[in-house]
Amino acid sequence: MMTANSGIHLVKTPDIVSRARGVLLHEADEIRHLADRIGTAFEAAVHMILACKGRVVVTGMGKSGHIGGKIAATLASTGTPAFFMHPAEASHGDLGMITSEDVVIALSNSGESDEIINILPAIRRIGARVLSITGSEDSTLSRESEVHLSAAVSHEACPLGLAPTASTTAALAIGDALALCVLDLREFTAEDFARSHPGGSLGRRLLVRIKDVMRTGAAVPQIDQHASIQEAITQISLKGMGFTAIVDHAQRPIGIFTDGDLRRLFMQGKNNPQASIDTVMNKQPYLLETNQMAVEAVNMMEQHKINGFLAVDAQGQLVGAFNMHDLLKAKVV
Repeated sequence: MMTANSGIHLVKTPDIVSRARGVLLHEADEIRHLADRIGTAFEAAVHMILACKGRVVVTGMGKSGHIGGKIAATLASTGTPAFFMHPAEASHGDLGMITSEDVVIALSNSGESDEIINILPAIRRIGARVLSITGSEDSTLSRESEVHLSAAVSHEACPLGLAPTASTTAALAIGDALALCVLDLREFTAEDFARSHPGGSLGRRLLVRIKDVMRTGAAVPQIDQHASIQEAITQISLKGMGFTAIVDHAQRPIGIFTDGDLRRLFMQGKNNPQASIDTVMNKQPYLLETNQMAVEAVNMMEQHKINGFLAVDAQGQLVGAFNMHDLLKAKVV
């Protein structure tokens, strides 16, 4: 328990909220000012990355290094092979990871970080191109770089003016802008993104196809077009999918009958189980081909308020069926 003599001073909640808002608004203002300074140097940086035949090597010391790691990860996940290299380790062997076909992005707020300045001659001897992001236009790193991008801020959000805050946010924002501009020019698609994120929810949504989630063979509920309502009820009960397909003599689906359709029949007093299914079935079932993306089914389910689909091959023959439970199991939803 804290007491009056504990030496801990509690800050009033309104003061905390006001301070937090001030930090966020200050950093947002710094990024807005940064946007006004984007120009030909930024275009040159984007084209340098696009022209890179090797990989983008990002380096930075301290807090700039943490930002550099995130920039490298963003580039790699958006179609640009990239990795982070610690500048202190570079002079102890890691420079061997750099080739003449690479681009090095060096981050330093002061532009005078010894660990980076010391490896610049070696990078030039290797033949890699250097792009710097600093908070100082007139610094060793900015002068020694082929292209320089300014991430200068008026002052840090830290009340002491010491902790890197607004400056690291600015550098991170420039990195994001670089990655996304390169993404646009590469015509990088959502499916391309998913290929590098197969373990994530987006990867599953964009890589899983109908054939990966559908039930096949004896698990598919289906009856002949001349079958009775009673036979349809039996299929729905046995297969547990909430519906059954109705197929013609060529195994093409010509209708679907759901447990919802059954309830509506009974509510209307049409409860003759021996009646032919083709007199009550839905004659416009939603069909999807096996190579279509499963996410298309999710979109159709939301749009048309339905729960089940029939899957067909290139000849239009019924080869599978699936419902919302199958999509949930595959983690597409």
